[in-house]
Amino acid sequence: MKEDPLMNSSSLASAAREVFYLITLTLLTLLLPLSFLLLSSLSTLQYYLQTLTFYYHHYSPPYLLSLALRIGPSLLCILVSILTLASLIHGFTGGNITLFPYSSSSFKPRLYTAWILLCAFQVCVGLGIEGSIQAGFYDDDGDSGSGVERSLLRRVVFLLGMHETTHVWSKMVVRPVVDDTVFGVEARKERLVERVVMAASLGSLWWWKMREDVETLVVMGEVKKEQFMDVGMGDFVGWCLYYVTVIIGIIKILKTLVWIFMISLSRRRRTRISMVETSEDNDAKV
Repeated sequence: MKEDPLMNSSSLASAAREVFYLITLTLLTLLLPLSFLLLSSLSTLQYYLQTLTFYYHHYSPPYLLSLALRIGPSLLCILVSILTLASLIHGFTGGNITLFPYSSSSFKPRLYTAWILLCAFQVCVGLGIEGSIQAGFYDDDGDSGSGVERSLLRRVVFLLGMHETTHVWSKMVVRPVVDDTVFGVEARKERLVERVVMAASLGSLWWWKMREDVETLVVMGEVKKEQFMDVGMGDFVGWCLYYVTVIIGIIKILKTLVWIFMISLSRRRRTRISMVETSEDNDAKV
């Protein structure tokens, strides 16, 4: 029996589209953890620039770097704060969070808002990375200069909170855009492979860069305070973002423990019921 070439080409095209969809979804989803990493890097960069300005009064940073430090962090803090608060609400309530109700008409406010948020994240992250590269900030060996080691437990809890926040970001913003662009629909059913790839990508990014550098969000404000330097609003917002993410991780752990307890309790009840039924059957036979 000969195989139909049209069927083969259609299957290959469908498989290629699925692979492209998975890669695009993963890369755009990683914009949120990259935003946390960028905020911590810009916080360190602002500290270095304040130090240079203190010792060299006539020092002026490049224009692109100044623009990145003035516009990028402020807008990025607002966007990341919105997503983090949405994840915190999702952690407490457990309900689905949507920007707007789904609309089948030509006017889709949910999709348009997701496009605006996604483009804003891309512009802020791109501008911040370009300004940091121009300043030579990524030419070092990756040491953030904080000099403070956080406990492994706190790092793991932060990773869990970051995973939950990234999942909300993907479900609320990234997926509607990618689904509509690739498949022409605004919402598709989430599959297990997508969650596995996202978790693996986030874990790799955390192990490679985030596990040490992102803690600058907490440390830099303390360092500036000890050295009698100005602690800006961005430092305070970064501190809040870090600990809100930790709280999200704690909520995730507690919900998992409650879920395990409920499952074990349900199994015990089933075991007791089966034992009672078996005992009644034996009594009836006697």
